[in-house]
Amino acid sequence: MATIKIKFRPSTVADHEGTIYYQIMHERRIRVLLSECHVFSSEWDEKRSLVVTDRRRSERRTLIQSIRERIRSDVSRLTRIVHRMDKSGIIYTPDDIVEEFERYATQYTLFNFMQSLITRLRQNGKTRTAETYTATLNSFRKFLNAYSTTNPSQASTDDIMLDALTSELLESYEAWHQNRGVAPNTISFYIRILRAVYNRAVEDDIIENHNPFRHVYTGVDKTVKRALPLAIIKKIKRLDLSNTPILDYARDMFMFSFMLRGMSFIDMAFLRKTDLAEGYISYRRRKTGQQLTIAWTRDMQCLLDKYPENSTPYLLPIIRRPDTDERNAYRNMAYNINHSLKKIAPMVGVTVPLTLYVARHSWASVARAQGIPISVISEGMGHDSEATTRIYLASLDTSVVDRANSLILKALK
Repeated sequence: MATIKIKFRPSTVADHEGTIYYQIMHERRIRVLLSECHVFSSEWDEKRSLVVTDRRRSERRTLIQSIRERIRSDVSRLTRIVHRMDKSGIIYTPDDIVEEFERYATQYTLFNFMQSLITRLRQNGKTRTAETYTATLNSFRKFLNAYSTTNPSQASTDDIMLDALTSELLESYEAWHQNRGVAPNTISFYIRILRAVYNRAVEDDIIENHNPFRHVYTGVDKTVKRALPLAIIKKIKRLDLSNTPILDYARDMFMFSFMLRGMSFIDMAFLRKTDLAEGYISYRRRKTGQQLTIAWTRDMQCLLDKYPENSTPYLLPIIRRPDTDERNAYRNMAYNINHSLKKIAPMVGVTVPLTLYVARHSWASVARAQGIPISVISEGMGHDSEATTRIYLASLDTSVVDRANSLILKALK
């Protein structure tokens, strides 16, 4: 089995930093691997092969801690490579160890590894998941640039190794988001994706699991009520928006979502004309793959008749040009509709942000208020399980509980 020792090579120039290097020995062969760590001679303890803090250079204490962590990471990676080579039973040399180490340094950086996962997701048709991974990658890249700027001990870099995802770094990432006013659920969303990437690297035997996510929040907070009562839905439906076609269109898409049992906008956008047959719409949810069937009503047809027939294979007037990038067209339309819905909200006395997603929550809320069993609501919305539906309903209309509390308080008088 190969042995790895940490060594120090002092600078030939007086009062200059020397270089930390690793001596790799195997079957009487020796190879030297230079690190990127540089310290003064007074910061090297030869007996313990350890970087230490020089009292005369106390301002470098934080930097020294960072260098010690980097050395630990390098040695851990080298040791892991040696164990893998020994386990495989292949004949190897110190040169092979160094070559594998350098390959790790390029192939298994966080961003390179994430990008390879993103490419694979796109190839497998998981476009939405690929987009969330890309958003997380961009977010962490921005953080890393800011972190290296505000932490002198952190070398400026555009990437880090997978095993450099430490608990301290992730806590700093969480705090960076919090200082920018990002909502807890959004922060948790980014961190959960990073955790999924990290766990994938552990499963692929690329890194060891040091559980760096133990001190950051990865849960989901209960969100602000996003459902509207039936009375408000009726007001939205009856609004006269004929003089503002943009708002009229946004309202119609909102009502389509509600009438189609809270159908998600992406499923609405990709409904095909062939999905409507014999008075029913049959489609497969993009998120879960579940097959759903919905009765096509006269109200739905009247709403659709307001618009010219779509020149694309799609049923609703969302993706309207056959030669366009369908994914971008859908996303741009969703953004525009949600922007218009926020203008509609004050017209009906709604104070919460009005979005297409509110239509989905509202259908579940109204269905529950009508006494429809959760199992039926779950099936109607195409949820994987009733547990998902209960999460929807947990943050919905609390008026029943409020009325009960009012009766209790009156009893105190």
